[in-house]
Amino acid sequence: MGAGTNNAAEAVVRAPADGYTLLLANAANAINATLYENLNFNFIRDIAPVAGISRITIVMVVHPEFPAKTVSELIAYAKANPGKVTMASPFSGTPPHLAAALFKAMTGVDMPHKPYASDAQALVDLLDGKVQMQFSGPGAAIEYIRTGKLRALAVTTATRFQALPDVPTVGEFVAGYEASSWFGIGAPKNTPTEIIATLNKEINAGLADSKTRARLDELGNVPMPMTPAEFGKFVTSETEKWGKAVKLAGIKPQ
Repeated sequence: MGAGTNNAAEAVVRAPADGYTLLLANAANAINATLYENLNFNFIRDIAPVAGISRITIVMVVHPEFPAKTVSELIAYAKANPGKVTMASPFSGTPPHLAAALFKAMTGVDMPHKPYASDAQALVDLLDGKVQMQFSGPGAAIEYIRTGKLRALAVTTATRFQALPDVPTVGEFVAGYEASSWFGIGAPKNTPTEIIATLNKEINAGLADSKTRARLDELGNVPMPMTPAEFGKFVTSETEKWGKAVKLAGIKPQ
């Protein structure tokens, strides 16, 4: 996933600045800016911000038989049993992995990380009890949560997730914690401002459509309409935040 987003970003960087080649930017691009030391481009400098699309929470889930029923209980259990709580996430260096690494760094718990090729594969092992917890995208986990096959301890965003309103945020237990994935649109630098303005207007109109918003909600996405300038500030902030998390956790590309 890391190299894939890098390849896509570089292809857009090298493309003509005519509005016909765009990047579906996401949190992995912001993470990779620090995770990979020798990229042939600078994500912030070489990609012009066009528009935000959506923000996606990450859900901390455990098997219903796991003894911890809250984040506080999980922290206490993990500290009493160092190295015995294995946490799963899709791939290394992805937003769920970084959300987990940030949680470990901020709480001081010793929880080994086990990467998987996808959320779905990790969930299979979590359901079978082969791992103890997972930082998962909501789309993959939400039906298991609703049917009681998994227990959601918390969501990683600063505010609660509309589709799981009774599930607290990690920040309600760990002050200052926030992590989320997101999607947006970028273009090659030097793309004319009038082209960017037109694209931004059409994307935001699409996000305002009731059917689009309903579909995003089904997928666990919260619409994130922004001006190009607002999205640019957001991307810069996310790149700085994830850069600190990568360095704090000592994560290397795999």
